[in-house]
Amino acid sequence: MTQTDRTDGPIRTARRGQVLEVTLDRPKANAIDLATSRIMGEVFMAFRDDPDLRVALLTGAGEKFFCPGWDLKAAAAGDAVDGDYGVGGFGGLQELRGLNKPVIAAVNGIACGGGLELALSADLILAAEHARFALPEIRSGTVADAATLKLPRRIPYHIAMDMLFTGRWMDSAEAARWGLVNRVLPAEGLIEEARALADQLAAGPPLVFAAIKEIAREAEAMAFQDAMNRISKSQFETVERLYRSEDQIEGARAFAEKRDPVWKGR
Repeated sequence: MTQTDRTDGPIRTARRGQVLEVTLDRPKANAIDLATSRIMGEVFMAFRDDPDLRVALLTGAGEKFFCPGWDLKAAAAGDAVDGDYGVGGFGGLQELRGLNKPVIAAVNGIACGGGLELALSADLILAAEHARFALPEIRSGTVADAATLKLPRRIPYHIAMDMLFTGRWMDSAEAARWGLVNRVLPAEGLIEEARALADQLAAGPPLVFAAIKEIAREAEAMAFQDAMNRISKSQFETVERLYRSEDQIEGARAFAEKRDPVWKGR
């Protein structure tokens, strides 16, 4: 499946070499309704299945909002909170099976509720200095379900519980201090830095990245030794493919010949 550019609608995409840039663009706040979620699922599924794409970069349009999560106006108009979000679940990322390629979130503003959960679905998070994060669901008597699962695994438990229990806001500096984001950048340099990081990853070994993502994902619920045994016995599909690939041989040859490797993803 080949990913083609989308130039209008709630989701805009652009191929830049082996990088797919995905921009959530739903004025005024980039909130996600059911239709938008289904489009995002289609976009990320196509990215997953396109052998020519290696990295995805997700951001929001404008300077104020990355994403505030669920579109409450759409809900009031009839969108069911338990409706059809499409492949990949809410936002197309957090439940998408087999996504073994790096995803970068460039958080350009407010990321709260499902918007924070969307950012947490990425592998790397870069944030603008003015970005802010929160899980305000507690104030409306609901549960931030994906964040309740993910956040205590990403930052200290007590800090995660503080956000979940109180719904308080966290600025980008504090988010970096607790390891919620990788880097904080001036707003005007955010996309440039995110693109540089995406290019760096796109030039890296795709089969190794795939193995890293599968191992990290599958081993979350496994005992350490069980996971190590599966790795050593090549019982992860991506590890099996890596160890029998041309890239594995190329990596060794390039090291011995003191040159940069040429990764082909096969």
